[in-house]
Amino acid sequence: MSLRINTNIPAMTAMRQLTISESNMQNSITRLSTGLRINSAGDDPAGMIVSEGLRSQINGITQAIRNSQDAVNMSKTAEGALDEVNRLLQSMRALAVASANTAVVDANQLQANQNQIRNIVSSLGRIAEQTSWGNKKLLNGASGTIASVTNTSSVSSLYIGGTFNGETVRSGAIDITRVQAATQTTTGAMATAFAATATTVNPGVFAINGVSFTSEAGETVSSLLAKINTKSNLTGVGASFTPGAGITLTSNTFGSRFPIQYTETANILNGGASTNGVLGLDGIFDVTVPIEPTPNTGTERFTGGQAPGTSGLVLTSPSGNRMAITPTGNATAATTTVGSVTVGDVRFQIGANANQFASFSLPSVFAADLGTSTIAGESIETIDITSEAGATQAIDIIDDAVQQLNVLRGSLGSFQQNFLESNVRSLGIAQENLTASESYIRDADMAFEMTEYTKINILRQTGMSVLAQASQSPQNILQLLQG
Repeated sequence: MSLRINTNIPAMTAMRQLTISESNMQNSITRLSTGLRINSAGDDPAGMIVSEGLRSQINGITQAIRNSQDAVNMSKTAEGALDEVNRLLQSMRALAVASANTAVVDANQLQANQNQIRNIVSSLGRIAEQTSWGNKKLLNGASGTIASVTNTSSVSSLYIGGTFNGETVRSGAIDITRVQAATQTTTGAMATAFAATATTVNPGVFAINGVSFTSEAGETVSSLLAKINTKSNLTGVGASFTPGAGITLTSNTFGSRFPIQYTETANILNGGASTNGVLGLDGIFDVTVPIEPTPNTGTERFTGGQAPGTSGLVLTSPSGNRMAITPTGNATAATTTVGSVTVGDVRFQIGANANQFASFSLPSVFAADLGTSTIAGESIETIDITSEAGATQAIDIIDDAVQQLNVLRGSLGSFQQNFLESNVRSLGIAQENLTASESYIRDADMAFEMTEYTKINILRQTGMSVLAQASQSPQNILQLLQG
């Protein structure tokens, strides 16, 4: 073996190992002090990439949970306001029913009731204008989907919510296609024929939908038609005549909810027999609107007469969307563009990634926008209960508004319970499991790190001792010089 004093290889080896131990000691102390296995990219480049991706997802999910909770609170705010609107409508309906009792109420009472109606209309306007979430108005029509009629000859009113056939609505044109035309209930020309309107009708008593009429001696077809049509608002039936034929009774309103029950005590109009005529049919139309994502469209089937007293021209869909067809639109078989839908800016980001959003339509609750589907051109705003006919009409309009509101509240409650709250729960599970995965990659195993720390500490002390001894080795050469 050779002996050298200028180069101490054993000392260099000990120094190198000691340096490694010192570096490992620093890393171990860093892991123990931070609790993290990865403190810099150099600790585990691949693990850091995966961990940062998971952290991004976790942070996004955490914010999405907050967003969903905000959406729940926002929907509760809107629902509370809608509950008050419903209470006001119920009060309005009670006033209309009271005013329809014309045998008891006088003109002063009718006017007092009408004044209360005006106050309620003002309250509806206040709720529509002032209900907000922060600075965002909720019930003035700006925070949701707004459907506008562009073809008034075919459609008198439209309501399209934020969802259509289970999909999110986007802005665009609304098309309709007739599947079945609505018809009116009719008796056709009844059995007793008359040559002309001046022909004398047999005397007797007959009834139409429970309302009695008397054919006096010498009564003519013309005067009897006038009697029947004068009480058309009570019977819901109108009468017409074709010379040489019988009198025809026709329901005022289209659809299956408006039957005709005719009875007579003698041969007056129908040879002494009763008749119910042919019951009318409800309209059925397919409605197509744009849905997400572009350029998709969705189609829903709208059916008329879905509730008692509802016209066969007032159509609803399974999603709660509504449309009132005019007689002209009812007669049109071809596909027709009747309106447009504009989607408002209420959109909830409820996921950690792009395009994970939900939207819900919060329509206007101004009086002019409620109860528009029953009578063309009429709404809660136009109600006048100072007459029997006006009070009766008001009841129908208010019932329509209440139904419209109930559908909206039900949809809002379902959206809150089955979408937002469910989303919070599912995001919580995802957050928990992603955090566990990120922790497994990035966090330090403290038991393992303490074991490593102890080992490295021993190696460090050993390295220091060995380095000291290796540095003493060249001194052995002095023995050769002393000999």
